[in-house]
Amino acid sequence: MTTPATVSRGLPLRPELRDEVPYGAPQLDVPVLLNVNENPYAPSPAVVATIADQVAAAASTLNRYPDRDFLTLRAGLADYLAGESGVRVAPEQIWAANGSNEVMLHLMQAFGGPGRTALSFAPTYSMYPEYARDTHTRWVAGRREADFSLDPQRAAQTIATERPSLIILTSPNNPTGTALPPETLEVVLAAADAVDIDGAPAVVVVDEAYGEFRRSGVPSALELLGDHPNLAVSRTMSKAFALAGARVGYLAASRELVDALRIVRLPYHLSAVTQATARAALQHSDELLAQVDTLRQERDATVAWLRTRTLGGEPLQVADSDANFVLFGRFPDRQAVWRGLLDRGVLIRVVGPEGWLRVSIGTSQEMAAFKDALVEVAGL
Repeated sequence: MTTPATVSRGLPLRPELRDEVPYGAPQLDVPVLLNVNENPYAPSPAVVATIADQVAAAASTLNRYPDRDFLTLRAGLADYLAGESGVRVAPEQIWAANGSNEVMLHLMQAFGGPGRTALSFAPTYSMYPEYARDTHTRWVAGRREADFSLDPQRAAQTIATERPSLIILTSPNNPTGTALPPETLEVVLAAADAVDIDGAPAVVVVDEAYGEFRRSGVPSALELLGDHPNLAVSRTMSKAFALAGARVGYLAASRELVDALRIVRLPYHLSAVTQATARAALQHSDELLAQVDTLRQERDATVAWLRTRTLGGEPLQVADSDANFVLFGRFPDRQAVWRGLLDRGVLIRVVGPEGWLRVSIGTSQEMAAFKDALVEVAGL
């Protein structure tokens, strides 16, 4: 589904990259786009006006480099996390970059590298091994259980065997939507503490890109930060804040860990325009999170509806989701189902284990179109 890069054979491309293609989901012009977990609600006129005002102010200073350490933005993100999760951290414990993808790359650059290992548990986000590849970090993928949960003791044993310097856990997990119980994370953290990487424990990263969509009562890994200086919790403004086009990701961690990321980041990596956009959006966090509640309700309704459908006399399998997407299956020919939906103007994602498909949660009208098309294509 990804267009191959055109690379001349006369260029000295690194050998391990010669058969690779650029990462990317299909970008097609169809009426219903439900494939990349975007927030379907565009920023309101009030949000747009605030962003426009602050970007205009930033534009008058574009002859100067931006604030290299962007402490004003970091303070705003710290305030937001305190309200969203109840966990207060100092601005110096926040780091931000161009999407959580760049945050993850910084983590690999700081704590991975030649002779080191990064570990996660599949199925999970498909970009992680690419971050490892690009930093010459050995990549290991453990396995999740049949219900996509993580067995804590098996995870601990994998950590003891592989001795990773970096452990990435995704909660809610992409593409399954599975949340990570705090008890499991505690076991992983204990196993990470037992690993000796040049005299230090392994770093544990909990990727909470979809954290705002978690169901009531599901805690954030932020609650464990105070006791674990080797823990980092990453977030993004792409999903809950409907700012996928702005490319703003961030994490919270100990000051020591954040300072390590400052070593590997490029100078002035976060533009003045990006900083202004993010600060403006944070001023409207209450309004934007109200949309999250709407999407949660639509997600739960979609899960419930899918579980009423049968395929070949058997109920569809539907993973529990704490995200803004739902993984469902299993189809004998998922590619044919995907193509049938696309032919009817509905784009979802072929991702995850064989036979499964993932649908992002859209508006009620978009989800109705998805359901009608799925019934027609799959005969549910």
